[in-house]
Amino acid sequence: MADTRDFSSNLWAATAIAAPETPALQGDAKADVVVVGGGFTGLSTALELAERGADVVLLEAEEPGFGASGRNNGQVIPCYSVQNPDDVVAELGDERGERLNAWVAASADLVFERIRRHAIDCDASQQGWLQPAHAESRLALVRTKHDQWAARGAPVAMFDADEAREMTGSPVYLGGWMHKSGGHVQPLSLARGLATAALAAGARICAGTPATGISRVGTRWHLATPGGSVSAEHVVLATNAYSDALWPGLARTIVQVRAYHVATQPLGDNLVAHILPGNHGFSDTRGALWAFRFDRFGRLVTTAAPVLTAGAEASARREILDRLGIAYPQITEPRIEYVWEGNIAMTPERLPRFHQLGPGISAGLGYSGRGIAMAFAMGRQLADFATGTPAEDLALPPSPLKPLPLHNLIVLLHRVLILHYRRLDARA
Repeated sequence: MADTRDFSSNLWAATAIAAPETPALQGDAKADVVVVGGGFTGLSTALELAERGADVVLLEAEEPGFGASGRNNGQVIPCYSVQNPDDVVAELGDERGERLNAWVAASADLVFERIRRHAIDCDASQQGWLQPAHAESRLALVRTKHDQWAARGAPVAMFDADEAREMTGSPVYLGGWMHKSGGHVQPLSLARGLATAALAAGARICAGTPATGISRVGTRWHLATPGGSVSAEHVVLATNAYSDALWPGLARTIVQVRAYHVATQPLGDNLVAHILPGNHGFSDTRGALWAFRFDRFGRLVTTAAPVLTAGAEASARREILDRLGIAYPQITEPRIEYVWEGNIAMTPERLPRFHQLGPGISAGLGYSGRGIAMAFAMGRQLADFATGTPAEDLALPPSPLKPLPLHNLIVLLHRVLILHYRRLDARA
């Protein structure tokens, strides 16, 4: 059995476009802005800044896309994982809430616009994202989501059971809703393409260069690295689910959840033609959700949720073979080719967070399962803030840094919640 934590166990690592040259930092450097983290948030921020003429250095401990950005399911979803637009308005107020709703609604279009503008070869498909209901009791949930986004002008549509069967190729769904601006990508190829675009715009990307310390000297920030240092007026922390102790307390504001992904061997042309024939991706209404999409080679890619980390790969394989027997019984002899994992940054309220940590330093994180679309939107916001936009004019208002009490215990107990979600799903 392969180690699911090993980057090479990842389907996307095996099929991605080549990575650009991003040598480690050696010596001391200066910049207008230093970005820490080479995932979608950091790369989007660096690209935005470089295109505006800022001198930006990006520090990445491994390589661009090494973390969650190169390990996720690849679905681009322009809505919240749990909250509805009305919930956000109730929490933030009319003006702030609707500003954030518009920010989220536009996030997928931002992703695909970037892909088109920079001609990024990442198997991009903007055919829409589906959320089918797996039980009668969940139809009201999807209707509420549809209606609230439709009221705000989002390109959404409802579909019935017959349409669900046609679009998903599965007999188990009873209807659902679609967000037409959603889609899916090869996420590691997208990260590498973003890095290439940022380099072309003038950004300096230093892979294999962890930030090991941060200090304030006068009006500038100094970040230490193993081979040197960077001095800048502004700092953006874009480490999300891979945040560490660089900024005290930041990592303890989120719950780092292990997410597992599984890919079958390529299916035959006849099966591919009748399963997700419109090349949609979907995540259903289960608490322990089922999510499916195809890669360019006809592999069916889905999620898994082993309760225990010990023996997780074998558990994930069994779970997915059982799932395929229910969702896609027409796949008579499914074979699993890849199993891998990565971290997701969850927040208690399932909303993203923007932090103004001090003068000239900010952070964005906590996308709670909507990491591609929201990370691009966050990258633009972080660039806006670093180039002078006042915090009160941003779509996502700054929130105070509040480390979670008993953080380590919460992370462990989150795995137990999977059993609870499965019980609820079965009861539904």
